[in-house]
Amino acid sequence: MNRLVRFSDRLSGIMAGVSAVILGVMTLLILVEIFLWNMFEKTTLIADEYSAYGLAAIIFLGAGYCLREKGHIRITLVLGFLPDKLARTITFAATLVTTAFMGYLWWYLLKMVQAAIRYESTSGTLTNTPLWIPQTIMLVGAAVFFIQLAATTVKTFTAIKSGEEVV
Repeated sequence: MNRLVRFSDRLSGIMAGVSAVILGVMTLLILVEIFLWNMFEKTTLIADEYSAYGLAAIIFLGAGYCLREKGHIRITLVLGFLPDKLARTITFAATLVTTAFMGYLWWYLLKMVQAAIRYESTSGTLTNTPLWIPQTIMLVGAAVFFIQLAATTVKTFTAIKSGEEVV
């Protein structure tokens, strides 16, 4: 169990770093677009599209790290009024259901990527970007989030047994 938790934490940290790099590249792309337009009234023609892909990548790749750092929205008001054991049990059940839902979502993201490859889908823009590329980044991020959710479920279950604080 501890291996899963350590692996997921390390993997989420790596994906957070990749997200930061993507954010930096997006910033440079937008700055280049602004510079070109203001100086030469020219455009890259890709800044909007690729910034949107970058935003989706940041969201999906950073979701596991956000969960690890307890950055996702939680409704703790009700849990604070409940006995500790019941609060831990409810948290475990919610995390377990969320993990199952994320596994389901990952499966359908995989099918989406497979369909984009099979049908050679491209963006409807000048770049004709093969859609499997940004979709695969989303798939990887969803996989990391799923793994982090599984590790959080394990930690929450361990907290029930040991009486530790709810994670």
